[in-house]
Amino acid sequence: MSLAEIHRTATAPITGRLSPLALYAVLTLLMTVAIVAGFVMSLSTWTLGALVAVPLVALTALWISGGAATAILGLFTSTPRLSAAPQGWTPSGPTAILVTTCGEDPAPLAQALGALRAALDRAGLDAKTQIFVLSDTSGPQRICAEEHAFEALHASQRITYRRRAQNLGRKPGNIADWLATHGDHFAYMMVLDADSRMSAQRIRNMIWQMEHRPNLGLLQAGIGLVPGETRFGCHQRVAARVLSRNFGRGFAAWSGDSGNYWGHNAIIRVAAFRKAAALPQLSGPAPFGGHILSHDFIEAAWIRRAGWAVALDPDPSGSAESAPQTLAEFHRRDRRWCQGNLQHLRLLAEPDLCPVSRLHLAAGVISYLAAPLWLILIVLIAAGTVPVGSAVPLLVVALVLLLPKFCALIDWWSRARTVRRRLIALRALITELFASSLVAPLIMVRHAASVASVCMGRDCGWKSARKPSWNLPDGLPEVAVGIALVVMASLANASALLWLAPVVVPLCAAPLIARIMNAPA
Repeated sequence: MSLAEIHRTATAPITGRLSPLALYAVLTLLMTVAIVAGFVMSLSTWTLGALVAVPLVALTALWISGGAATAILGLFTSTPRLSAAPQGWTPSGPTAILVTTCGEDPAPLAQALGALRAALDRAGLDAKTQIFVLSDTSGPQRICAEEHAFEALHASQRITYRRRAQNLGRKPGNIADWLATHGDHFAYMMVLDADSRMSAQRIRNMIWQMEHRPNLGLLQAGIGLVPGETRFGCHQRVAARVLSRNFGRGFAAWSGDSGNYWGHNAIIRVAAFRKAAALPQLSGPAPFGGHILSHDFIEAAWIRRAGWAVALDPDPSGSAESAPQTLAEFHRRDRRWCQGNLQHLRLLAEPDLCPVSRLHLAAGVISYLAAPLWLILIVLIAAGTVPVGSAVPLLVVALVLLLPKFCALIDWWSRARTVRRRLIALRALITELFASSLVAPLIMVRHAASVASVCMGRDCGWKSARKPSWNLPDGLPEVAVGIALVVMASLANASALLWLAPVVVPLCAAPLIARIMNAPA
């Protein structure tokens, strides 16, 4: 059977015996059991280390199995055919386009917003949309540059520029301030970050969806990436283009009306957001207390709790953002996300939350806890305290990790109608697999360091204004971990070196990998 035939079979209507959420749960459970069973059967003897390792294997297996299940479900789900706004249609209610900025370069943003305003006017949305730039920028030089960049647009009333004197509550506080002063005049609000890009036609279609789904509180658009400037930036863009469409389709299927919010490139009903604007401030000091850093997940959960639907339109067309262009920038952003997601541990037991909303919060927590759990498992195997006697668990884990990529290939293969396009898709997937295999161990070490930093009570601050204390030169922490694993295995369990090679080789080569990935594309 060809890949195209596999895809046609997969996207045939599901019989209805299992809902997408139930199918997702069953697939996740089956793959988790397969990984744990493979690990248990490969143990030559039971030791204390093996007893410790089994629950760690189960937790990490649950995480990667959920991703694989989402990708598989994407193949069983046809792309949602959301109706587009008809020609000549104009919205009945006005929409505010809120662009938040805090110290970003204002010149490209001003240029992009000028072009967006013109495109909205051409699309017939001139009287029904208003662009607000909500700034939290500080520092005399940055403020001066920002005011100069937006002066002409603001003076001509093509946008409304407002900078707060006091950055209270960060981005959520900024939007809450706008809601208090302007919210009564708008039916919907489109939230964008300074690096977000959305086409006028995509905005028009999303407003159309909101007007024709009166129970819809938030509609999140799929997000692509703008072209990268470095090899690492290009790698992220290729990964997003290859994997996200099928994965997003599966995610939208099982999450249904209890979807999630990624903080930008989404349209929100103002009446629904009023239920989420007043986020709780966690008791105690940061990092586990204070302001919620990853506020978007919580806002989606609060909107859903109030009875509104939260949905994902996985199509990335006309919706994009920029990504970190170097590994150092990626690690700094991830450190803040790690702290924000771990704060969600304190909100998992909030009353009356939708079960799927709790699942989103738990998944965000596990996405960062998985790294230290993997690292502990690797250390246990290197130290010889977990006597693994076969390659079965490694092969099962590799298969589960490869499933999203194989599902993406099937999806691309069915859509690429020519041999040339299929070869391009195959080359892109192979390139992504090779690059992600090199980068994944490096990210694992930094994720583990981030979790340790949070657990030790170290606050990363907001954005990149304050660098975390563990922010060492690219590759140095990874090399130290890689050498330590090699020495440990050589002294205690030399047979494990082959098992550890996919991890320790990239770690020991981390400075070279970082130099290559950070180089201009």
